[in-house]
Amino acid sequence: MVLPRPPRLKLLPPEDPPPELVLGSPYRAIIRAIPYVVVTLTLIPLQALAVAIGWSLAQRLPVFYHRICCRIMGMHVTIRGHRSRVRPTLFVANHSSYLDIMVLGSLVPVSFVAKAEIANWPFFGTLAKLQRSVFVDRERRNTHLQRDEMQKRIDSGENLMLFPEGTSDDGTTVKPFRSALLSVAERRVGPGQAPLTLQPVSVAYTRLNGVPLGVGLRPLVAWYGDMELAPHLGRFLGLGDIEVVVEFHPTVTIESFGSRKALSDHCYREVASGVAAALAGRPQALPVGEAATNGAVAPLPARQLPSGVPS
Repeated sequence: MVLPRPPRLKLLPPEDPPPELVLGSPYRAIIRAIPYVVVTLTLIPLQALAVAIGWSLAQRLPVFYHRICCRIMGMHVTIRGHRSRVRPTLFVANHSSYLDIMVLGSLVPVSFVAKAEIANWPFFGTLAKLQRSVFVDRERRNTHLQRDEMQKRIDSGENLMLFPEGTSDDGTTVKPFRSALLSVAERRVGPGQAPLTLQPVSVAYTRLNGVPLGVGLRPLVAWYGDMELAPHLGRFLGLGDIEVVVEFHPTVTIESFGSRKALSDHCYREVASGVAAALAGRPQALPVGEAATNGAVAPLPARQLPSGVPS
């Protein structure tokens, strides 16, 4: 008896994402823009006063502000690992979008190290100054002045957030870190002159409305190259919910590596592996390279936090 041959299956090409996923909704953009502007304009005077008179509120209020912004924008953050509670800590992270400021700012009381031209941007430059960002010039001749300003902040006990890639990218991969930007890591702090604590941090935007953010959709979230800010932001406001994975890797000091270049390479590998794991949908990345010999512990379970609010 001859069995009939089963019919051949016709493989259909994957469907394109619906237009509303790519183009966004103008109504949603308006609904988000209004509360964002209201919250921002309400808190600006309070933050300006806190900075002017040196209140400790000047460090806490931005965290509260960014949490609200994450909720307004539909940003849902999953945290892996635990952030450093040591003050000061230099956090080093990958950079793919202005959204990184909102996401990381909602999790860590920190001042960002930003490129100098941002200080002159309308509106966003004001926000960066109110968060007491450290503005750095890309010209190498000014490196020592930038290092001095960063060291002054570190000596006062402030946390700093540094993007050692030196620029933003599409978020698919991580560019090699520029070790010159980590020169402040050689600083010793506190009465005991302990080495400065560093913590690598991975940020990955993984899903939009439940759809994986592949290479084709990534420019909807990532902001890089010659993209214009206003059109990109306007389109982003109309998008749906964004899922973000933030991984805090084990803390390190320069003493474990012997040189700034080795420290920079280690941080790069940690951050790159975390981004790759998040985009692939894998659990928290295992330590790689030297991390395996530096007392790294087993991976910690991820915690799902609604709209960027940390536990």
